[in-house]
Amino acid sequence: MSVRLRKWTTKAGKVLERWTIDVKVALPGKRPRRIRDFSPVNTRRGAEQYERQVREALLAGTLGKEVKEVPTLEAFQARFLDYSEVNNKPSTVYAKRWVLREHLVPAFGKRRLDEIGPADIEAYKARKLKDGQAAKSVNNHLCVLRKLLNLAVEWGELSHAPRVKQLRVAHGDFQFLTFEETPRFLRAAAPEWKAFVTIALKTGLRVGELLALRWEDLDLVVGRLVVRRTLWRDQEGTPKGGRTREVPLSDEAIAVLKAHRHLKGPYVFCEADGTRLTHSRVKDVVPWACSKAGLAKRLTTHDLRHTFASHLVMRGVALKAVQELLGHATIDMTMRYAHLSPDVKRDAVRLLDGPASLARFDFGALRAPTLTANGVDEPTPAAP
Repeated sequence: MSVRLRKWTTKAGKVLERWTIDVKVALPGKRPRRIRDFSPVNTRRGAEQYERQVREALLAGTLGKEVKEVPTLEAFQARFLDYSEVNNKPSTVYAKRWVLREHLVPAFGKRRLDEIGPADIEAYKARKLKDGQAAKSVNNHLCVLRKLLNLAVEWGELSHAPRVKQLRVAHGDFQFLTFEETPRFLRAAAPEWKAFVTIALKTGLRVGELLALRWEDLDLVVGRLVVRRTLWRDQEGTPKGGRTREVPLSDEAIAVLKAHRHLKGPYVFCEADGTRLTHSRVKDVVPWACSKAGLAKRLTTHDLRHTFASHLVMRGVALKAVQELLGHATIDMTMRYAHLSPDVKRDAVRLLDGPASLARFDFGALRAPTLTANGVDEPTPAAP
């Protein structure tokens, strides 16, 4: 029998294995048909039985014509998570697994996928909001549900997926240091953390990106930093969005990094023995500095990223450039800072009040073309 155990390694280094079948049948007067598929029962015996069923259906000409039973959401979730293990980052897989276990399976687990309609989804949204869930959290649930249903359609388990409408969510307020508060904050930071918070303020890196930053990612001669990886639950992976980005370094950032240079290990920010820092190790650094500086606000390390973006926008940097520096996949996330640049928009509108000599083209010199005897269009000379 043509069954075998297939093994592969995910991006996170996890080894997965599934039993597969490979059936090829030659029929009289027809081209040979070959079917390769995962066994629905992930055991050798289950794969052998599935192989026999497929072979018999090919010989009888009934393959694909039988009425297929649509799986329940609870039954399909294992295949959905297997797919996510291969195609998503560990943090994304963790979030999907949690949403399924805590929310979607209790709500839709026993129902067939084709029984989940728009009315059921709207009822789910209303119920979660009534239970006190934030609209953004409910949207996260809906995102997982939509991807699961679309995958079922792609794999032929479902004829079509219902439209999943997300709730309207206004961008929430965020905290950041003002231009006046930033020097006070830096002076108050503990000496051993001063380089860490300064680079966070001058580059806008996420916490995980700072923790995974290595000396090999820096070029202090040219003055640039390349974000190649991030840290999540002691696992290093690609940055958010799945691609690297380059961040230019200011003169102050270069000076701080040169002074911070050490030979403890490959990580820029590390323990005394060179081991990598963790999220729990740095979570109190910024709140402590805020308190020491006498600031009423209690920022987090992520708020230093907000400070970086806010200061750029307030100094007139284009939002598109800010998007690229922050590594946002779309401009929508960057637009939360747009309200900080009223002067930029005001200056743009003032261009309308400028002298006519600033116009790029003299439209008054243009005249309608005329058709000559030989059929060639020639412009009519302007009146003297």
